[in-house]
Amino acid sequence: MYQTRLGKTCVIYIRVSSERQVKGYSLDGQKRYLIDCAERQGMKVLAVYVEEGKSGKSIEGRTAFQSMLDGIKKGTLQTDYVLVYKLSRFGRNAKDVLNSLEFIMQYGVDLMCVEDGLDSSTSMGKMMITILGAVAELERENIIAQSVLGREEKAKSGGWNGGFAPYGYELKNGKLEPKEGEREIVTMIFHMFLNKGMGYSTVARYLNQKGYTREPAKNAVNPKFNDWKAEQIKRILDNPLYIGRIAWGRRRTEKVQGTNNEQRLVPQEEFIMSEKKSHEALVSEEDFKKVQEIRKVMREKAIGNHNISQDKAHLLSGIARCPQCGSAMNVDCNQWTNKDGTFRETFTYVCSHYKRARGTSQCRRNGISMERLEKEVLEYTKKLLRNPKFARDIKTKIGVAVDVTEIQKEISVYEKEMKRLARSRTNLEHDIDSLPDDRYTERKREEYNRRLDKIYNQIYDIEDSVERCKRRIIIAEQESLNVDMIYKILLSFDEIYDKMNDRDKRELIKCMIKEIKLYMPEEQKVQGHAVKSIVYSFPIEEDVIQALRVKESHVESIVLLSKLKSNKLKHINVELEMDELDLTAAESKATYAELKQYVLDKYGLKVSSLNIAQIKAKCGIVERENYNKAKNENVKQPNCTEEKENAIKDAFKHFQMI
Repeated sequence: MYQTRLGKTCVIYIRVSSERQVKGYSLDGQKRYLIDCAERQGMKVLAVYVEEGKSGKSIEGRTAFQSMLDGIKKGTLQTDYVLVYKLSRFGRNAKDVLNSLEFIMQYGVDLMCVEDGLDSSTSMGKMMITILGAVAELERENIIAQSVLGREEKAKSGGWNGGFAPYGYELKNGKLEPKEGEREIVTMIFHMFLNKGMGYSTVARYLNQKGYTREPAKNAVNPKFNDWKAEQIKRILDNPLYIGRIAWGRRRTEKVQGTNNEQRLVPQEEFIMSEKKSHEALVSEEDFKKVQEIRKVMREKAIGNHNISQDKAHLLSGIARCPQCGSAMNVDCNQWTNKDGTFRETFTYVCSHYKRARGTSQCRRNGISMERLEKEVLEYTKKLLRNPKFARDIKTKIGVAVDVTEIQKEISVYEKEMKRLARSRTNLEHDIDSLPDDRYTERKREEYNRRLDKIYNQIYDIEDSVERCKRRIIIAEQESLNVDMIYKILLSFDEIYDKMNDRDKRELIKCMIKEIKLYMPEEQKVQGHAVKSIVYSFPIEEDVIQALRVKESHVESIVLLSKLKSNKLKHINVELEMDELDLTAAESKATYAELKQYVLDKYGLKVSSLNIAQIKAKCGIVERENYNKAKNENVKQPNCTEEKENAIKDAFKHFQMI
C-alpha cells in the first residue's frame, strides 16, 4: 500500500487555532501522529513547521506556513510531500487551499492529508482536495453563523458577550456592576439633558468646568485627553445598557466590497435587547425613552440644517497646529442675518480638540481669522519663492537623477543567479542527450525532465523579479518627474496659483506645506504676526532662510526627497509641460505575476511563466536578453495550449502590451 512512498521525503505542517488547543493535546498529538504515519510509510521527515494559535481563514499571518512555502520556492527545502493532519489544517478558505496546493505542486511537491486519506499525487486525491476545500470553507462559515446565534441567545438572556465595560460600570466575575464615581456622572448627564434642556456641548462644557474628568477608553485612539466632548455625551445618551438591559448587535461588521477579508463596523437600527434586566440600571426606562424621542427630533433637525460653508475649501485645515495642545486646527463657521436681511458668515481656524470638547479647560479655542492666517502664510511663501537664491537652488535640483543603485545591485544578483541556472540547464540537457539506452532510460528521462522543469520555473521567476526591479526604477524615475513638476510649479507659483479653483489650491498647499506652527493669541499681539514656523516639503538652503527672517518668524525645511549628490548639477530652462508625466507603453507593461493573476481571475486558467514567455515571443514582445535559450535546439519544452495562448493574448491586450 505504501510502496510508492518508500524512500520519499516529507515535511510536517501543524496548525492549532486557539491558545486552548496550544496548551492541550492538539499540538503534540498532531506532531506524534504525523511522525508515526511518515515512519510507517517509509518516508523521511525533513522538518516540522508549527503554527501556534493562528486562524486558518487565510494564509496571511501564518508565518510558519509562509516560511515553508518560501523554502520550497527557493529550493532550500527539497521535499516530496507536505503532511498535514487534516485538510482544514492546511487552510479553511477554498481559494487559499487550492492556490497553495497549485503552488507547491509547481515545484514537484504533493500534499498528503493523513486523517482524510488524501494524496494530491493521485488524480482522485486532487479532485477530493478541491471538493473538501470548499466544504471546509462552508463549515467555517457555518461555525461563524452558529457563534453569532449563540451570542444573540446569550444577549437575549442578559449575558455579557465580552469587551470593555462601558463608562459607569465595571466588570466583576463577568457581570456588570456600577462603578462608584462614574455612576453619578451618568445620572447627571441624563438629568441635565432631559430636565434642564442642556445640549450635548453644554453638558460636556459643564462637566469640564466642574472638573469632572474621565479615564480614556482602553482602546482610545488619542488617550492623552481626559476631558468630555459632545460625541461622548451622545454615546452615553444612546446606550440602552444604562437601563439595566444588555444590547447586542448595535454595530455589525460587514465585508468591504472589492476586498478579500476586510471588514468595517456599520451601525444598526435594529439590534437585540435582553428580555430581562441583567444588571443594576442607572436610568429609568421611562427617562431613557424620553431622551431617545428628543434625540430623534434633534437628528432630524440637524439633517435639515445643511451648512452651506461645508463646500468651501479651507486651505490650511489639518496643516496648521494648535499652539497650546498641538491638535490640528479646523475652520469654525459663524453665520447670521442682519436686520436688513443680508446674510453674513465668518470663518475662523480653531483648535479641533477644543471644538469637539466645546469649552474644555484643557485647551482653549485659540481662534485666528481664516483670511488673516491664509494671507500671512501665502505672503510668506510667495516671498520665499521670489528669492533669487531660492530660485537658483530650485533650478539646480530639476533633472537631478534619483538614486537607484540599490535596485541595480539587486538586478545584478538576479542576473548572476540566472547565469548559474542557465549553466545547470545546459548540463542537464547534455545529460539527457547522453542517457544510455537501458531498462531505466525512460524513468531517468522523466526524472531529468522534472528537474529541468524546476530550473525553467526558477529562471522565469527570477526574470519576473528582474522585471519588477525595472518597474521600480521606472516608478522612481516617474516620482522624480513629479518632483521636478513640483519644483517647476514653485518657480511659476505667482502665475499659477491665482488661476486655480479653491480645491486645486488646497491640494497644491498640501503638497508644499507639511506643518504650520502658530503663536498663542497673546504672543501674536507682541510678535505682530501669527505664524511661528512653516515646515515645507522641499529643501531650503540656510542662507535663504536667514535672508527671509522677519522678527522671530522663521521657516523650517524638511528634505523629503532623496536625490543623488553631484558637484556638476545641470541647469535647464524652466518650462511647465504636463506631458512629461505620461508613461510610455513600455513603462506601463504588466509583470508576469499580474498577467498570471488576470488569466486566473478571468478564465480560471493557471499559466506558467514559460507559457507567457512563449506567447510574448510569438507576439514579438522582446524586453531583455534571453537567458533561457537552450544550447541544444532539439530539447523539448512544454507547449502552451491554444486555450491558454488566447487567454494570455487577451491579458496582453488588457495591459496594452499589444
